[in-house]
Amino acid sequence: MAQSVNEAGARVLSEEQVSRVIEMAWEDRTPFGAIEHSYGLAEPDVIKLMRQELKPSSFKLWRERVTNRATKHQAKREFEVGRAYCKTQYKPR
Repeated sequence: MAQSVNEAGARVLSEEQVSRVIEMAWEDRTPFGAIEHSYGLAEPDVIKLMRQELKPSSFKLWRERVTNRATKHQAKREFEVGRAYCKTQYKPR
């Protein structure tokens, strides 16, 4: 996926990409590793992005939800998840 880099060397995501990262971060079965693979954002970067983009109350709920959740951290998963495709997942809304 094409990404630009600003003067500080940080990745710059489009509004559409930011929206998709937020959606992936909220999903229970999407690990942080998948976000890093797709968008180059490690877990601390995703947390930083969520803090910037969400309301404080929404960020707090999200952090409580994903903290120590086995499905969000591949190292903690005790099962192998296959890939599934939802017909509406990548269609513009």
